[in-house]
Amino acid sequence: MPRTSVRRPSVSLDWPRLQRALAIETERGFCNLQGKTSRFSEYLHQELSQAPLQHLPTQVRDRWQQTAAAYADYPNLSTPERQHLVVKTRQLLYEVHKQLTAAPRPDPWQQSLAKISGIGDRTADRLAKLGLYTLNDLIYYFPRDYIDYARQVAIRELEPGQTVTLVGTVRRCNCFTSPRNAKLTILELVLQDRSGQIRLSRFYAGARYAQRGWQEQQKRLYAPQTTVAASGLVKASTYGLTLDNPELEVLEHAGAEIESLSVGRIVPVYPLTEGISPGILRRAVDRVLPLLSGYPDPLPAAIARAHGLIGLETALRQIHFPTDHDCLAQARRRLIFDEFFYLQLSLLQRRRQHQQQHSPPVSPQGKLIEQFYGQLPFELTRAQQRVVAEILADLQQPVPMNRLVQGDVGSGKTVVAVITLLAAIQSGYQAALMAPTEVLAEQHYRKLLEWLTPLHLPVEVLTGSVRTAKRRQILDQLATGELPLLVGTHALIQDGVTFARLGLVIIDEQHRFGVAQRAKLQAKGELPHVLTMTATPIPRTLALTLHGDLEVSQIDELPPGRQPIQTTVLGRGDRPHAYDLIRREVAQGRQAYIILPLVEESEKLDLKSAIAEHDRLQSDIFPNFRVGLLHGRMNPSEKDTAIQAFAKGELDILVATTVVEVGVDVPNATVMLIEHAERFGLSQLHQLRGRVGRGRYPSFCILLNSSRSDAAKQRLNVLAQSQDGFFIAEMDLRLRGPGEVLGTRQSGLPDFALASLVDDQDCLEDARQAAADLLAKDPELQAYPLLRSTLKQRRDRLLEGMMN
Repeated sequence: MPRTSVRRPSVSLDWPRLQRALAIETERGFCNLQGKTSRFSEYLHQELSQAPLQHLPTQVRDRWQQTAAAYADYPNLSTPERQHLVVKTRQLLYEVHKQLTAAPRPDPWQQSLAKISGIGDRTADRLAKLGLYTLNDLIYYFPRDYIDYARQVAIRELEPGQTVTLVGTVRRCNCFTSPRNAKLTILELVLQDRSGQIRLSRFYAGARYAQRGWQEQQKRLYAPQTTVAASGLVKASTYGLTLDNPELEVLEHAGAEIESLSVGRIVPVYPLTEGISPGILRRAVDRVLPLLSGYPDPLPAAIARAHGLIGLETALRQIHFPTDHDCLAQARRRLIFDEFFYLQLSLLQRRRQHQQQHSPPVSPQGKLIEQFYGQLPFELTRAQQRVVAEILADLQQPVPMNRLVQGDVGSGKTVVAVITLLAAIQSGYQAALMAPTEVLAEQHYRKLLEWLTPLHLPVEVLTGSVRTAKRRQILDQLATGELPLLVGTHALIQDGVTFARLGLVIIDEQHRFGVAQRAKLQAKGELPHVLTMTATPIPRTLALTLHGDLEVSQIDELPPGRQPIQTTVLGRGDRPHAYDLIRREVAQGRQAYIILPLVEESEKLDLKSAIAEHDRLQSDIFPNFRVGLLHGRMNPSEKDTAIQAFAKGELDILVATTVVEVGVDVPNATVMLIEHAERFGLSQLHQLRGRVGRGRYPSFCILLNSSRSDAAKQRLNVLAQSQDGFFIAEMDLRLRGPGEVLGTRQSGLPDFALASLVDDQDCLEDARQAAADLLAKDPELQAYPLLRSTLKQRRDRLLEGMMN
């Protein structure tokens, strides 16, 4: 929401981080969450105690100090006491931050909900549990769904399966405790209209509903001759047709007509929490909607007209209480456009700022690259050649490269990365390649050693398991510039790792790193070029959203000779057939993987299961074969030993968890059996499948489905029908959503209130084009001061969320 403010001296605190910590503690049930360095209570106590309070009024300062002190005793509080303290802290932080950043004139859209007529302190306290403190907070708290009660029908016309509203007069009312369950209270009504009667039952669970006083109150509320609206799903019962646990509203009581927020209209359904009923939230929203008159619309009118968008004020009214489905669709489209438009403005402005930076150009030609091409035993594919040309063109520019390379499993991203590395090294710069796991880092190191040793280029690997003496040697050579190339894991971004002249950063499987981690590696040099790679391809629309400030290249062609992988979905009873296939392949000199799922929340249990399954397979199923084991809790040397034994053919079968998802390259492996395949995402299954089909023999992937769900089988059949990683990623996004596929926190995925990256692709394209056109004419948005101030507020929230 637009707002112009003059900043006052502020308490030096990370306000978003504090509020986020309080929100997460609330979500986790006030469990005093353990963070990386301290518990929640210790963090709050320390942060609040150390804050400079000189700008706060004495009364507020006292409240602040009392709150800080209370967190010292937080571990000893009961859950309700903890909840009360957290809610009061969130209110205090909001009030103080608002005071310190308030504009000289009060902003009507930021007024406290407690001050709004018809809401008051009690309801405002409840709404605070949802993080709703101001009129603007409530207006932008959008429904998650809607129930269509606009269809009002007569009792005689009811048909099972319909969602309807009926209006009738109470003939009988009874409210009593269930004889079978003392915690369950049943309200029974018999309603009558001109066409007939219907018997309805509504159920209430909880001790307070079992109290005689509450039950008597219900009998008075629904006394005979009271006019009542009942809304819900029609279903058959012992007594004929009824409504399934219906919503009830009194329309006329003792001759007084009551206005309904449900009857005969499309009703919003909001995300709720304990202590807040749907009615409380709907009534609060209904109270603030009349105040929207004159709500400012920052979107330029020309853009709204060009894209057929309704006004912001109308959209906000209709998103909460839509007149009909067409009005709801128009409101959604306007507000979704806004979400995408502000994000794209932010990303495109960030890209523009990046392009104004200066970086020393890198030569795209030289002896190292020529020698490397000369020793390659194969030709690059057309797709690889195109992407290499795009990268080398970037490196010649006086601005830092910022490019993402997407490529399917086995598409040859590593060769492209090596050519990029050589361009930087032959121009006198150092390069760093960061991978998410030690297994993948070691794989990259061995491949680079194989390719770069003939070029007389030293390369080292730095991981958490490198011994102290070797680590010291690597860091010394790195600091002097003697070592041109370092491969590693998160160890590369630790303090003490200093480059003499870092000119290029390559980040593999980039979605596994947080934005802040990637930035920390870049900070090891002075505006180095950055190339990020991923074997988890994502559709162009999602790439625009996540990487709108990057250039995106796609290696959409596999090298010749790659074997198609025959993928089959089998049920639990078909496991012997899978074992027979493995026996046949191993008897012909091939090798096989058997993959077990790893559930992070139960790592120790999975470890036990992996060892037990390995022992069972070795002793009972494949006693004549050599069966190895690889899992995430093995130390690095044990992992390396297992991988090398399999790669050298010393093992016939490797039983493994998903640690083999990336980086393990054994061309002789032709079978992959994945247990409990329904537990994996499609993109992850595709990654795992890519470990076979790397040699000249036909290869097989068996997906064992232990679920009886038709949806699970249908999802796995996508893998059986397609080898296209981009198509599979698109289906995975549709079935599970971007947050599940990528991991919201790791990927920097923005948190949209309404927009869907899968369903709203056209709107995203429109918003991006509109943002690009506007910035091309007015890069600083000087002609749009309201849009500029609104963008700043939204950008701070969006980018702060994407950085964490």
